[in-house]
Amino acid sequence: MPGISEDSIVKYRGKFEDERRFVLARNACQKNNPLDICRKRETCEKLSHYFSTKIDAEAKPVTNQRQSGRCWIFACLNAMRLPLMKKLNIEEMEFSQSYVFFWDKVERSNYFLRAYVETAKKGESDDGRLLAHLLKNPAEDGGQWQMLVNVIEKYGLVPKSCFPDTWSCEQTRVMNTILNNKHREYCMRLRQMVKDSKSDKEIEESIDGMNEELFRLFSVCLGTPPTEITWEYYTKDKQYEKIGPLSPLNFYVDHIKPLFDMKEKVVLVNDPRPCNPYTELYTVEYLGNMMDGVPVLYLNLEIDELKKYAAESIRNNEAVWYGCDVNQHCSWKQWGFEDLDGHDFELIFGMSTLNLSKSDRLIFGESLMTHAMLLTAFSEEDGKYTKWRIENSWSDEGGNKGYMQMTDAWFSEFVYEVVIDKKYLPDSITSLLTKTPKVLPAWDPMGSLAN
Repeated sequence: MPGISEDSIVKYRGKFEDERRFVLARNACQKNNPLDICRKRETCEKLSHYFSTKIDAEAKPVTNQRQSGRCWIFACLNAMRLPLMKKLNIEEMEFSQSYVFFWDKVERSNYFLRAYVETAKKGESDDGRLLAHLLKNPAEDGGQWQMLVNVIEKYGLVPKSCFPDTWSCEQTRVMNTILNNKHREYCMRLRQMVKDSKSDKEIEESIDGMNEELFRLFSVCLGTPPTEITWEYYTKDKQYEKIGPLSPLNFYVDHIKPLFDMKEKVVLVNDPRPCNPYTELYTVEYLGNMMDGVPVLYLNLEIDELKKYAAESIRNNEAVWYGCDVNQHCSWKQWGFEDLDGHDFELIFGMSTLNLSKSDRLIFGESLMTHAMLLTAFSEEDGKYTKWRIENSWSDEGGNKGYMQMTDAWFSEFVYEVVIDKKYLPDSITSLLTKTPKVLPAWDPMGSLAN
């Protein structure tokens, strides 16, 4: 008889029934999330949302990306609003995440259309690994830091009151289903044009028509972004103020960039795989959102260096955009912690989920960056970091009113990148940016997008 033998099944069943804790666990999991059963009470009891070093003020309101993969945008704009709110003496504000989202969708679609043509001209097979990767989810909501630089430096920013969310901003599945359909159709058509030896002019005209169709899709679903805004607000002292009328780009250049210059930020990553040495510069093939835009570049450093520069930024009152594998050993809704010791899988399942090294998790597909948030505080004892404070974008209904605590051990295992201003980095680090980057394949885990 094929498959597992009947004798083996009898043995497995007997051993399971003989171990009464597993029977109890089975009973408890009938009506409960297994992770809730695994959560360790002692971890929850010692949880403290007080930190020895913290940025001066955390912004309001706590943001909510809802059913979308826009965390990378939320985390960035949450950091950028802090110095503006301080300068203008205002209590609450948000930048429009949907404004950035719209222009990323427009530019990234154009980027992908041209990638379909380029791969065809290079002779990449229709059923090859590269094209399969590009077409897996071209409507991906997530992104990387340099993609934000591309969009904001070109299109600027607006306050959320000037371009609020639509239904499709908050629930992107329907729009993205249509978008994926069109991308796969366009890919087929463009690659066929290359095979038929159509001229570059003919291909360019087709791309222009496709971009027009997609601009229409995004405008219907997300709204058409304003070309001019006037922002009215009250200060903490109840004084009425107004900025504008001006363009979104001028709003960014005149009022935000002097306080938070995106082009002065550097992405530091921790990729411990032996094939990717530290103190080297990396990029990923076909990871971008704008033709001829700023490329995605990573400086690979030891994890302790990422912590060092993140802490230095927080000491100087700057929140830190960072990327991690958020759902690993995480308790969001009830308690708000990320802690390697937060769940007892050994007790409930008789197995550990921490047997792989960070390097092995990347190599064997167990982990990669999935989410971007902000670091706003940390604690240290005897010169060693112990915990970090996280501002999330999942509303104020989870964690500590929207915030979480991350242990330093969790940081070591599941944080993959931080964005640091150049002024906090020594010349020995920033000089690496002049090197020619090693190009990782498009499907490399370091090419994952925060969502």
